Amino acid sequence: MSATTDALAKAVEVEDATIFAYGVSTAFVSAARRMTVAEYVAAHRVRRESLVAALTAAQAEVPEAAAGYTLPVAVTNAVTAVQALLAAEVDCTVAYRSLIEQADSGENRRLGLDGLTESTVRAANWRVVLRESPATVAFPGRTT
Repeated sequence: MSATTDALAKAVEVEDATIFAYGVSTAFVSAARRMTVAEYVAAHRVRRESLVAALTAAQAEVPEAAAGYTLPVAVTNAVTAVQALLAAEVDCTVAYRSLIEQADSGENRRLGLDGLTESTVRAANWRVVLRESPATVAFPGRTT
């Protein structure tokens, strides 16, 4: 595998974990937020399929989703559900930033940029819901 396919595979794994987090959180978010959750999880599924297509085109192995994932927060109510979703979106920004840095083609960089942009916007939305300030960060996906 190359640095690009490793980054693509990591992004698939993070998307799988994020889709799982959205599934768990759906049971705890308010009825008013369920449409947003449904929209966001659908976007993650589309993004995951784009990553899988890129890995398949590169003739690289596509990681399989795990049976379950450990969430960064014990989800027990609406607030912890949104905290888990924010953490999942932040994980996505890290994976997509890495993909941009490791990409060997414009197409793969575009996958990374689009994923980074979408996850950054969703993370900002969850920060607003949690009343965190600032709602945005200067360099999304930066780990330091």
